[in-house]
Amino acid sequence: MAVFTEVAPDEARALLQRLDLGELRELRGIQGGIENTNYFATTDRGEYVLTLFERLHFDQLPYYLCLMQHLAERGIPVPAPAADPAIHLAPMGHALERAANAPCELLHTVQGKPAAVVQKLAGHSEFQPTAAHCNELGRLLARMHIAARDFPRIQPNLRGLPWWNETTPVVLPYLDAPQAALLQSELAYQNHVAESSAYQALPRGPIHADLFRDNAMFSVDDDGNPHLTGVFDFYFAGTDTWLFDLAVCLNDWAIDLPTGTPDAHRSAALLDAYCAVRPLNPAERKLLPAMLRAAALRFWISRLWDFHLPREASMLKPHDPTHFERVLRQRVRQLDAPIHVRPPLQAA
Repeated sequence: MAVFTEVAPDEARALLQRLDLGELRELRGIQGGIENTNYFATTDRGEYVLTLFERLHFDQLPYYLCLMQHLAERGIPVPAPAADPAIHLAPMGHALERAANAPCELLHTVQGKPAAVVQKLAGHSEFQPTAAHCNELGRLLARMHIAARDFPRIQPNLRGLPWWNETTPVVLPYLDAPQAALLQSELAYQNHVAESSAYQALPRGPIHADLFRDNAMFSVDDDGNPHLTGVFDFYFAGTDTWLFDLAVCLNDWAIDLPTGTPDAHRSAALLDAYCAVRPLNPAERKLLPAMLRAAALRFWISRLWDFHLPREASMLKPHDPTHFERVLRQRVRQLDAPIHVRPPLQAA
């Protein structure tokens, strides 16, 4: 959420007025993140987030925006994208019409770049999650997977295995010998897993693919209990295995950040909560350790790429890639260690 493209208040004001979101009162850039330009926009009607997409193209974005709308319509707490009232499309239920890639009433243009405006979620991100936070997250993740099963659009996870294979040769020159050996051996292992019949049979559908601590919001009730108010930033979403999405969450929410070591208590809370809504089938339970490694590899590669090949932007702070190197080493080391997974209580 760095600022790569400066947006003038007058241009933001014109867009918000066209979307019938009120008169702009304040526009301020958001620090953090590394992919898109983001601004908080406050109007006399509410608070919104304006996003300019720096890497994604106009033809890719309807998948993300329509997925958010689809989930919001089914009661999942995600920010609903604002539609342009001048564009009229078939209702979401008309799958064939909605699967066409133009035009999209949720997609706008700012400074010649694709843009979207979404509601700003209430609450705050929790950067030191407890088991209670992980419980909330696990339940919502399972609900999201179930709610998106009938989403008509299909788009591959753009940061999936093909991207890992393409990007690894680019980042290898920046690594020392032990790091390069780990990266190459793990990539070979993940290619082997992906070719297996067990992996090919895993349940799949639209996934968030980037549901880290900073992409969820919580409130606290009068008794001090956390409640998840919403999740956002779906711009890495894609069609992939639900197990990979779960592994991404476990590798952030249930990890000791300084060491990369899994936290058993938080892991159990997240897994139990997820499985209470959507139990894992036997193949998923068997492949969970491999997907935990895959999720660590994915973010190690992307952080190496962002760190060593950064783009120019104001307010840009690339993440430290060594964090996910540590997570991956821990996951490889613990491959044969038991992982607490709630047994299935009902059909998935």
